[in-house]
Formats: sequence, structure tokens, C-alpha cells
Amino acid sequence: MSELQLEIVTPEGSKLKEEVLELTAPSIAGEFGVLPGHLPVLAAVKPGVVTWKTKSGTGACAIGWGFIEVSGEHASVLTDRFVLKGEVDPVVVRAELKELDHKIDKFPDSPDSPEYHQLVDDELWCAAQLELHGDPPPPTVAFVTPYGQAPEERIEGEGTGAAVLDEKDADAEH
Repeated sequence: MSELQLEIVTPEGSKLKEEVLELTAPSIAGEFGVLPGHLPVLAAVKPGVVTWKTKSGTGACAIGWGFIEVSGEHASVLTDRFVLKGEVDPVVVRAELKELDHKIDKFPDSPDSPEYHQLVDDELWCAAQLELHGDPPPPTVAFVTPYGQAPEERIEGEGTGAAVLDEKDADAEH
């Protein structure tokens, strides 16, 4: 069986070089897989987990925003962040995620500001690390309606929240 040369590079340099039988990566359009002989592709990747299979086992890492290029028998991931599973301290990452969530909830300026976008990027990075560790945070749901911000009342459920309109709010929308 032929192999792919997987290389992951950050601004600090090459972080991983591995001969792999297959890999999966989190593109902005969804997770996708690559096998040897794959057609050339260039795709944007988002924070998430890259997994791969080798002759001797499997591997995984978390990456940040970036790009993947597949050409011939080579797959290159260019990313701003990288961590292997054994390097993730879930207690530290959970504490950082909690602090980020608090800052996002109390953010005083526009959600279009660069500072807000940085908080969200850091939150996504924490989520990717926890997913890699095997203990992902609950998915987040944007509480926005076509008419603007949803009411503050929320249903707290297993892993997700949802916006709730009481009868008075529902009547006001129609």
C-alpha cells in the first residue's frame, strides 16, 4: 500500500513529518479524508483535530487556522497552532476556556472588533485541544434570531443551549 508524506508546519517551523496511509483534516467546509493518489487540493482548515493512520498505528494532533495542500504523495498543513495529544493539559485548557467564555459573554464592544475575533479564535483553539484530549466541550449555539439578539432566557440541556421565546415574544414576532 502506498503512503503519503504528511507534514505540519507552523510559523515556528516543521512540527510533524510522518509517512501515513490516510489522514483526516477539519476544513472550513467540513472534515475530509485523504488517501494516497488523492487529486490535488488546496483547502482552508479550521481549528480541530487532524488524525492519521500509519502501518504501525494511529496518530492525532490539534491544529489552528490554516491551509492544507495535497499534491502527489505529499500533504502539507500550514497552520498557526499545533499540539500533540500528550502535550494537552485538560485542567489548564478548561480553566482558560472558562475565562474566555466569561470574557466573550461580557465583551463590551462590537462583535466585529478584532479583539472579539481573537477571543473567539482562542475559544476555538481550546475546544480543539479538548477534543483531541477526548473530552470536548459542549457545542456552542449562537443565540441570534433573524430579528437580532434572542431573549436572554435559555434552555440548558445536555451539551447545548437553545434560545427560547415565551408566548408574549412569539406573538410580538408575528
